[in-house]
Amino acid sequence: MIYGYARVSTDGQSVTAQVAELRKRREGKVFREVASGAKTDRAQLRRVLDQIDASDVLMVTRLDQLARSTRDLLNTLATITGRKAGFRSLGDAWADTTTAHGRLMLTFLGGLAEFERDLICTRTGEGRERAKARGVKLGRKPRLTGHQKREAIRCRDQDGEPVREVARTYNVSHSTISRLTA
Repeated sequence: MIYGYARVSTDGQSVTAQVAELRKRREGKVFREVASGAKTDRAQLRRVLDQIDASDVLMVTRLDQLARSTRDLLNTLATITGRKAGFRSLGDAWADTTTAHGRLMLTFLGGLAEFERDLICTRTGEGRERAKARGVKLGRKPRLTGHQKREAIRCRDQDGEPVREVARTYNVSHSTISRLTA
């Protein structure tokens, strides 16, 4: 039997195109998942790996749908081959674990995917540092202005008003008021 696996990283993305491509190939069940490729423990991938048997094939539209790190890719492929099953990537015709050349190329590409992810993380970190150097405030905007913070602290500490009452006054959670410091 041929199983499909479709994955996207965020809720804002859709697996629809991947599923349509996999269905063109007439697989059996297609397992769908919204999870980062960097996560090694993905529920739907685990389910399909538990179901495959000898002579089954796991198919994805692109290699990066299966794994982003070399170690994860090799572990996943070891699980597949340990069950005497195969793996194919539709977007990468050479990615076929039944041949030595396919295994070599998959190892190489897994390394490139890991390298690319590290580059993205590095660039993102550098961008954050440049933004901080320019004085850009990162993160969520504060719910309370400086004046509101001082007033809330005064109400809470000096006037003895209950934290939940102060929170209702400013339309914030009680934990926001509890965390305020002078």
